[in-house]
Amino acid sequence: EYEPEELCIESKSLKLYLSSFRNEGAFAEALAVKIRDDAAAALQLAADKVRVTLRQKARGGITITATA
Repeated sequence: EYEPEELCIESKSLKLYLSSFRNEGAFAEALAVKIRDDAAAALQLAADKVRVTLRQKARGGITITATA
């Protein structure tokens, strides 16, 4: 979640970026922070102006939700 100012992120670019994490071995919390920081940098916003909620489904049926 963010309120666009001068820049915004195209949905196709966002989907391609997010799919790059498909086989990444990372903790949900760390991944949420990385995505938030990358999005804030791309939008030229402060990190506290961007909110990322990550729902990560791991094998075994355990779903983890992390917000940064």
